[in-house]
Amino acid sequence: MSLWVRQIHRWLSIAFTATVVANFAAMGLGEPPAWVVYAPLLPLFLLLFTGLYMFVLPYAAGRRGG
Repeated sequence: MSLWVRQIHRWLSIAFTATVVANFAAMGLGEPPAWVVYAPLLPLFLLLFTGLYMFVLPYAAGRRGG
């Protein structure tokens, strides 16, 4: 399970970076549409949850005795 979460976290970071770069590029061309401005939020929230999961993993494993 943790291997899947790590892989998803990596791909989400790529998607987040791409949406932020697209956001700055759109701002350079003028006023971007709202969907471009808010596009990085979905990968960001998913990164938050996967990152918190990976942060808690060592503590949960220590509590289980593994």
